[in-house]
Amino acid sequence: MNWIASPDGRIALLIVTTCLLAAAAVWLLLGFRVPPAERERRRRLLVHQIGRMGDGVLNDVQQDAVYFTYTVCGVCYAASQDISALHSLLPPEASVLVGPVTVKYSPRNPVNSIVLCEQWSGLRIRETPPEPQQIIKESETS
Repeated sequence: MNWIASPDGRIALLIVTTCLLAAAAVWLLLGFRVPPAERERRRRLLVHQIGRMGDGVLNDVQQDAVYFTYTVCGVCYAASQDISALHSLLPPEASVLVGPVTVKYSPRNPVNSIVLCEQWSGLRIRETPPEPQQIIKESETS
């Protein structure tokens, strides 16, 4: 008698097939998952390729993020960008970055925006900012 013809053989075959299909599904889901850093890099490069440019203001620079605002068609956006992978493109003194910048944003979704990527920079690096004490002294002499 053939083992597949028996009820126990069919149940065993069904269990083995189910396990193989479940293992294949898990492998497909986990095997094709893109790491977050790579997904962010792809997003930056896509915005660089298809993005429109506009003026903005870089408000703050943290260790791994920049915070900026910009206006598109009368709507003001406040955004941030993770720059942890782009530190090599920044000057050593982050305070020289604060001020006007050029922003690239997606025409279909203006919230999706960047000020820096691997192939483009909208940063306008100024000379070293004046010391706060110099500003006070200049205003007292005026």
